[in-house]
Amino acid sequence: MIKIDINEDGRATVILNRPEVHNAFDEALIAALQEAFDGLGANSEVRCVVLAAEGKSFSAGADLNWMKRMAGYTHEQNMADAKALAAMLHSIATCPKPTIAQVQGPAYGGGVGLAAVCDIAIASAAAQFSLSEVKLGLIPATIAPYVVAAMGERMAHRYFVSGERFSAAKAHEIGFVHEVVEPDELTGAVDDMAATLMRNGPAAMAASKDLIFAVAGKPIDQAVLDDTARRIADIRASDEGREGIAAFLEKRKPEWVQD
Repeated sequence: MIKIDINEDGRATVILNRPEVHNAFDEALIAALQEAFDGLGANSEVRCVVLAAEGKSFSAGADLNWMKRMAGYTHEQNMADAKALAAMLHSIATCPKPTIAQVQGPAYGGGVGLAAVCDIAIASAAAQFSLSEVKLGLIPATIAPYVVAAMGERMAHRYFVSGERFSAAKAHEIGFVHEVVEPDELTGAVDDMAATLMRNGPAAMAASKDLIFAVAGKPIDQAVLDDTARRIADIRASDEGREGIAAFLEKRKPEWVQD
């Protein structure tokens, strides 16, 4: 269902491993992903996490058999099911380790959400995307906060209601993915980004992620001014902050950078 690999440098890779159904997810895969990201987020040996997939597709969204079961659910059962999906997406989005989506192929429906919840999305030129829920009389509800944040409200209006497919190039143009490369260059591009992340302070990256959630969409009022001042004061006084400044002044690598 999923495979997890952690190399000696602290890079973890979570691989969706249901290529026979285009890595579509059901309740079991949702639970496995949440457990994986909760565990990796708490693992002090892990420095960054890549979300990748086996086969031709990144993720086709909801599994058809799962959807058939949902058709017979009560409203209460549907609520529980939807809350589990929302919790999994939130776990990835708020993982204290930086995350990279390695999108090698099509991502539809909830698969678009999986790309959106990662901090960085790098796509193959062969990838394509579709918020296809409306074609089934549904809506992209639990993924919406992350997709709207990634592509912007105006573009979300188009793609939420049209359900049309759009290319990796278009996804890059609208800011949904950060980089598009040729298929044979995807692994190398992700490796380069992971190496970049490894040179940064682990606690500082976690704090930077939390900072974004704290200020995004907020008015720049006194509460925000005080909160951001407190955050920089706290991290300056932290062991990692002191080490980073000392390493810079002494013209050496900080202790978290491996040779």
